[in-house]
Amino acid sequence: MQAAVTVTPARVPELLLGLATVRPVFLWGAPGIGKSSLVRDFAASLGLECVSLLGTQLAPEDLIGVPQIRDGRSVFCPPEAIARDEPYCLFLDELNAATPDVQKAFYSLILDRRIGSYELPAGSIVIGAGNRATDNALARPIASALVNRLTHVHLRASVTDWLVWAGENGIHSWVVDYLTDRPDHLWSQPPKTEEPFSTPRSWHMLSDALHSFGPTLDEETLKIVAHGTLTPAHAVSFCGYAKIVRHAYGIEAIIKGDASWPNRVEDRDLLYYLADAFRGRLIKELPAVKDQIPPALRQTAYRAKSLLVQLAEISVEVAQTVIRDDDDGQPVLPAWFLVEAARDMPRLVEARR
Repeated sequence: MQAAVTVTPARVPELLLGLATVRPVFLWGAPGIGKSSLVRDFAASLGLECVSLLGTQLAPEDLIGVPQIRDGRSVFCPPEAIARDEPYCLFLDELNAATPDVQKAFYSLILDRRIGSYELPAGSIVIGAGNRATDNALARPIASALVNRLTHVHLRASVTDWLVWAGENGIHSWVVDYLTDRPDHLWSQPPKTEEPFSTPRSWHMLSDALHSFGPTLDEETLKIVAHGTLTPAHAVSFCGYAKIVRHAYGIEAIIKGDASWPNRVEDRDLLYYLADAFRGRLIKELPAVKDQIPPALRQTAYRAKSLLVQLAEISVEVAQTVIRDDDDGQPVLPAWFLVEAARDMPRLVEARR
């Protein structure tokens, strides 16, 4: 399912209020961006109990029920989880991961709001959710008959929305402050290999671990926890950030000349984090045209080239991350700066290629 239009989590309650109360809705989105939580919170806002059915754990009879003989005739009795007297929110999680037979069993429940002779109480709502095939998650094609029975809403991660939620739900201050500085690290594309990757859910997991270990958390344990929940590059960067928080060691001090790049092997994660922060400063402050550099920034630009040379002397690989292209292969730093970097440090630019 391709998304022509996507929405942030903050828009979902408003959309569900207008859509789910009249027609069944399907929420599409990558793993870990909060689809299930959004549905549960929406149901709670309406005063409805949320009954979740997991598509991957269902068989057709789990929905249709089992037959009983009444007055010489067989009658299918739907399961207790579905057959309720009061209105509720029926949440069909991982619907598109269900087998074709289970998906067929959902047809009448989704469109006609009934299973056999049982009909959902008036005021009930039906919401489905699932991952996309492009997310490297378990996802089966949905038959056109089922697609046409649902209104489709495509969800994208939003760091602005998540940080608001995090501030209201006790997320660890390190996580909040880090993602405030590096909003692009909130979510990363699910990898094709079996390894952790960053999502709002995995940052929440990391926050829970930080709270659990408390202030006695040592660097080695933090490294294990971060690499167990986040995209590897994000884990390295977060561990470097944690060292800064603990030791008051920041990029500002390096730019001003009050500190130098850390060069101990055990501080390599810190070096990567500082290099990434340095890159962010350059992207933000260096103009596209050299002649447009304000007088106040000329010293910073000169200092930046010197710092890049110093960084390359410690690690060409780390220095290379500062001037790397974006994911589409396009330069993100001004051409004039890259040209001067090539002149002052040709081996750095050769390595970049």
